[in-house]
Amino acid sequence: MAKRIFVTATNTDIGKTYTTKLLLESFASRGLRVGVMKPIETGVVDGFYPDGSELLKTVQELNPEFLGLHVEDIVPVSYELPAAPFVASGGTALDMSRLHVTVQKLEKLCDVLIIEGAGGLYVPVDEKYMIIDLIAEFEAPALLVTHCSLGCINDTLLSKKALEDKNIAHVVGFNCRDQEAGFDKISRPYFDKSGFGVLKIQEDIDTISQLLYNL
Repeated sequence: MAKRIFVTATNTDIGKTYTTKLLLESFASRGLRVGVMKPIETGVVDGFYPDGSELLKTVQELNPEFLGLHVEDIVPVSYELPAAPFVASGGTALDMSRLHVTVQKLEKLCDVLIIEGAGGLYVPVDEKYMIIDLIAEFEAPALLVTHCSLGCINDTLLSKKALEDKNIAHVVGFNCRDQEAGFDKISRPYFDKSGFGVLKIQEDIDTISQLLYNL
């Protein structure tokens, strides 16, 4: 079985796909066969998968064993409406067995399988599952991607507590974008004073990937 790592975030549009691609490159640079999966993607219109297509292109460049796959092979469930899966599916129950079958097929092609979630931890998938439940279902450690703008302290600590309450091993990575340049002055002092330890996605991706691999 491949090492599984689940990439989640404090909210939508935080940089999960960007981070997943960097993780793939980091692991591949150490000689590991990488794989990727996005269990559920919404906003798929006319057969175009905004995230899935990017992920497939990246993994095919890094692992030739993925060259024969199509985007549907790494994104087993998709919906057209760009909304929470519960809403986009009209409340349809998730076929969890379908996700497990996909994981098992992809694991045969890689040493490390990066699984990218949808939205944040408490995005509803159906009446039974939230995204956070999928992490536990796949028995994977998580990378929590958080932002660096005002409010990141609250958002980061709430999501971290949610993972801790579910006993999910995790690493936190800060995706600081150009418009969030004030992080070091506005929010980082709290994290430094509390001993939280700030790891930035772009600067520290190799450290983050090693920490995740060791969990």
